[in-house]
Amino acid sequence: MKNSFLLILFSCLSISMSMAEPPSDVILGDWISQQKDGKITVYKQGDKYYGKISWSKTPGKKDLKNPNEALRNRDLLGSVILKDFTFTGSAWEKGTIYDPHSGKTYDCILKVKDNNKTLDIRGFVGVAMFGRTSTWTRPQ
Repeated sequence: MKNSFLLILFSCLSISMSMAEPPSDVILGDWISQQKDGKITVYKQGDKYYGKISWSKTPGKKDLKNPNEALRNRDLLGSVILKDFTFTGSAWEKGTIYDPHSGKTYDCILKVKDNNKTLDIRGFVGVAMFGRTSTWTRPQ
């Protein structure tokens, strides 16, 4: 009897887990920047995660601080600022974030928190301990 109960319980858990969205994909969708001046859409391409600016408080703004002179005339809207993230079980790592305010690119770690309502973005050079964290939120 006990074995039957455990088998049924395990089967129910397995079915519900297989129907649930994979934890790696909870990051997908729209996020509002901490300054509330842009919306970034996170998407998946292959097994990597990326994010592009999909809304801007100042449409038509150019990427004037880009270190590549050829890109300084491009619109920031549509620019991919999160690149090459891999899900590691609890975070998305080994990716980079481009900061259009400074024109600099940083190593980055992304972590979803507060039941998928906030996204902590930790940008750093070299060691994550010496970086800065911004928090993005889901649109209301």
